[in-house]
Amino acid sequence: MTKTDIKPVKLPPEKTAAAHHALAQVRGYLAEHGQLAQIRVAVEDGGREPLALPREAVELLATLLAHLAAGRAVSVVPSDAELTTQQAADLLNVSRPFLIGLLDAGEIRYRTVGTHRRVIATSLLEYKRDDDHRRRPAADELTRLGQDMGLI
Repeated sequence: MTKTDIKPVKLPPEKTAAAHHALAQVRGYLAEHGQLAQIRVAVEDGGREPLALPREAVELLATLLAHLAAGRAVSVVPSDAELTTQQAADLLNVSRPFLIGLLDAGEIRYRTVGTHRRVIATSLLEYKRDDDHRRRPAADELTRLGQDMGLI
């Protein structure tokens, strides 16, 4: 496993329209060519041959474009990555001390390198998914109550 440098990318507002347009093109192409395992991308510079990409890479590109077009920052984290405690806390949007508590409680897997903890990305994402599932019923109930009271 390797330590990962997470650098979120967020498009400036003036570029989100280009992301929307590219997303529509990529989704259209994927829909038209549903059976292709490899997709060729031609760059309009004339001399080069088309770039051959695995379908999975183009599907990931579509997902990235959708998030960027919606104005969200995006980071790509390999599944076998090891994150620092600060990187993991940032991904969960919690404080580092709160994350340390989760690690010490065994909620998220990590390993120790010297005196430093390295959080396993897959374990962090599993925790986030499970936590989101636990919170969903409460959020739905609050929404229902707000609607019943005419607040929403």
